[in-house]
This record gives sequence, C-alpha cells and structure tokens, in this order.
Amino acid sequence: MSSLSIRSGSDKYSRVRLFLPFRICRARCGNHGIVPSLSKINGKSSSSRSVYIWVGNSETQCPGLCEWPFHQAANGPPGPVLVAPNGDAAMDGVVINLASLLAGAVTNPFGDGYFQGPKEAPLEAGSACPGVFGKGSHPGFAGELLKDDKSGGSYNANGIKGRKFLVPGLFDPSTSTCSTVG
Repeated sequence: MSSLSIRSGSDKYSRVRLFLPFRICRARCGNHGIVPSLSKINGKSSSSRSVYIWVGNSETQCPGLCEWPFHQAANGPPGPVLVAPNGDAAMDGVVINLASLLAGAVTNPFGDGYFQGPKEAPLEAGSACPGVFGKGSHPGFAGELLKDDKSGGSYNANGIKGRKFLVPGLFDPSTSTCSTVG
C-alpha cells in the first residue's frame, strides 16, 4: 500500500494522509476517516487526530462502480461509456473518487461536520451527488460535458499543462442542489 502524507499547517489537525490500497471494493470506491496519532510538539507528547483518505484501484476493483462513466455501469440504466480525458480510465476514475472523498474529508473530517442524513450513513458534499458531472445528468448519463478534440475524452475541468479532468458535482447547501464545475 502506498501512502502520501501532507501537512497543511502547524495546528494538530492539519495532517491529511492519502492511501492508495489495492483491494477495498465492497460497494465503495474509497473512504475517509480519522486515526488517532501521538506526536511530539516542542519535545512534549501530544495526542491528535489525523484525517485519512483511502482510494482503491478502480481498474481492478469494481470498475463498473469506481471507474464509471469510463466503464459500463455495474448497475442502473446503461448509458454511453465515455473516453477518459487523460487516456487512462482507471486513473481518471481514481481522480473522480479522490475529488469526492477530498470534499468529504474537508467538510466532515471528524464525522461531526457537514453531512445530511444519519451519522451512521452520512451523505456528504460529494457522496450526495453520485454520477453528477454536468448539466442534465441523470442515472446512466453523466451530463453535458466538454469533449477534447484530440483524444475524444470527456471532461469538465482544466488542469495545469493542458490536463483535463472529470470531477464530480458537489452538494451546495445554499441551493440544495448538486453543483458542477462545467
């Protein structure tokens, strides 16, 4: 399992750890949560909590769930399979899952932040809008998206060095709708 840890500040809650495991699919493409940690700050032991994000390999684990819309859906109405914007459906699937989980980890890092529904099965900013990527989306249809002329890849966000990405819609509590970047 590979891990990436990022410290974004000096406060004790500022560490986010990203795990990229190989086998986690059980109707989930990833997860986020907290782990207690013991650290030394200025020579004194201190108890803190670290937020983690766990994203699976969408090529080998539930591609119909974790790689959709770049793979035929595992359930629900069939729809068109889209071309991945970076030419790698598995990694573009990981980008989608990571974006959704990152939104959840930021808005509900310790399970007492923003979510809807019961605490045991919360709908967070990203998980409240499954399969929503563009205007007019519905089950089996990702929505109206931009299409790269060279690769034919579908996307809704531009990155650095000409990279294109498909990122999920997020729930907007001010409008009670799913909002997309495209």
